[in-house]
Amino acid sequence: MRILVTGAAGYVGYAVARRLVAAGHEVDGLVRRAGAVLPAGVREVAGDLLEPGGLPEGPYDGVCHLAALTRVRESFAGPLRFFASNVQGTVNLLEAVDAPRVVYGSTAAVYGAPERQPIPETEATAPTSPYGASKLAAEQAVRFHARTGAIGAVVLRTFNVAGSVDGRGDPDETRLIPKALAVAAGRAPHLEVNGDGSAVREYLHVDDLAAAYVLALEAARPGEERVYNVGSGAGAAVHEVVAAVEEVTGRPVPTLRRPPRPEPPVLVCDASAIAAGLGWRPARSALPDIISGSWDALTHRNG
Repeated sequence: MRILVTGAAGYVGYAVARRLVAAGHEVDGLVRRAGAVLPAGVREVAGDLLEPGGLPEGPYDGVCHLAALTRVRESFAGPLRFFASNVQGTVNLLEAVDAPRVVYGSTAAVYGAPERQPIPETEATAPTSPYGASKLAAEQAVRFHARTGAIGAVVLRTFNVAGSVDGRGDPDETRLIPKALAVAAGRAPHLEVNGDGSAVREYLHVDDLAAAYVLALEAARPGEERVYNVGSGAGAAVHEVVAAVEEVTGRPVPTLRRPPRPEPPVLVCDASAIAAGLGWRPARSALPDIISGSWDALTHRNG
């Protein structure tokens, strides 16, 4: 199939485009600026989702839509920017690009902080940030569009993505594993922890997530819509992640405890639906494996 991947130069988009090429698909990577680093075999296409007149029309057999603003805390300072990018950008894509299959990259942030754990797709959506609300609104645009019969849509809601492919780790040091590794590498003096570090989150290898996109794209059928959680289901507390980083790297990770702020004590994924519906299961998401690959990518990048 001929596939367009938006955000193909980004952390997740790169991994998805790489997996699609390996699966034998012809892949165009949409980037805002020419000269981006893309996986081998991906053709660069420059375009801006907020300027739909310059988007490629296709035809394509499918689109994997990953371009988005993603930082939760930043979304509180600039909510309109997040809604413009994540919602209007998605609408512009759906209107401009001719493709019968769409896989939309969403987030567990659409659930907010539910008490039921692990979280199934049937959990009510109640986002608590402009980021989560913007991703939910974009989800709804994709799903209602599918109900017209114009496309087949699969929405993938991801939790915490980590790990590396092709020596490319997660560059966002606002997230726990990249920040802890930066401290281990001596690039930061300490890791700030909310309270006692007992909050439990789960971590999914970016390549496992990319494999889910390939399966979702191949399963999409015009007129149908599906929503799947994608996650490992294996939770780890912050202090456990820090201990794992120290074990893998052989380096200390000093922590600085901040006064506790309200946060969900546990956020863990129920991924049984995607296992049943698409046959997907994580293969590389054990925490030591994620950290080891990320550490190798970080230390190689820094020479």
